[in-house]
Amino acid sequence: MSIDWAALGQVFGVTLVVTVGIVGLFTLGIVGTSRKPRQEGEAVAAGGAARTGAYACFALCAAAVAYGIYLIVAA
Repeated sequence: MSIDWAALGQVFGVTLVVTVGIVGLFTLGIVGTSRKPRQEGEAVAAGGAARTGAYACFALCAAAVAYGIYLIVAA
């Protein structure tokens, strides 16, 4: 039994990058939903954009998880 160290290193690298990316997206989503407007006039413009971006981050995280489940089930 031999181990293909190059393939193992490649899997480790891709896994590390994807994990950090998904955690970063989820963190941006949490930050976007926790933003509070500083002034009354800022509530519509900045609050809506931050919340929309946060929902987009959560959607990308859900898509990545769904794709991972698809890869596991399809194999």
